[in-house]
Amino acid sequence: MAVVTFEDKEFEDACKELHSPQLDGGWEFFTESHDVQIHRLYREESGLYEYKVLGTLSDVTPSTCVDVYMDLDYRKQWDSYVNELYEREVAGKKVIYWNVNFPMFMSNRDYVYMRELREFDVDYGHVWVVLAQSTTLGDVPEKNGVIRVDDYKCSLVLASDGKQGTKAFMYYYDNPKGMIPTFIINWAAKTGVPGFLTSMQKACRKYPEFCSKRKTATS
Repeated sequence: MAVVTFEDKEFEDACKELHSPQLDGGWEFFTESHDVQIHRLYREESGLYEYKVLGTLSDVTPSTCVDVYMDLDYRKQWDSYVNELYEREVAGKKVIYWNVNFPMFMSNRDYVYMRELREFDVDYGHVWVVLAQSTTLGDVPEKNGVIRVDDYKCSLVLASDGKQGTKAFMYYYDNPKGMIPTFIINWAAKTGVPGFLTSMQKACRKYPEFCSKRKTATS
């Protein structure tokens, strides 16, 4: 798991999910709200679920969405769950460290992962795909009181909704470890992703202003 290499097929499969989600093999409907639909698949070995999410961000373009998603400095401004977030280069590869605020009386979780963005032209338009996965590259030391999540995988696919907005697909799985009550996990799954997409949509609207201020500050 030291160096994550994303294969062409992984990107191709992710593209297909946006247009036609693959829900055979045990995927079940979980919840739907605010233009976001979530399905899940139970994993026997961990007792946790994988999630597939389809949603629409009605008034922001996919190019802006992907810029906001990839901009870690801006993420620290709009995502209240970020405790610490940075990217560094290790052996020619970019590695991200992400420390996530958890609810009161629970330990924070942190992630060390690699990600890659690719763009494609497919039969239904231009598509942006971001893949991310845990890595041990960089030997980032664990912190006291913070639980390291070493089994994390995420993909995000963005394309135009045919109007002025963005159609989004997200696959997500992680094992946060620890004794987390099931009701908290279910609550996080039902509210966390829709909430994240709503927050990102708001952040997209303010992104030009952030970029302008950053440019002024560094010029």
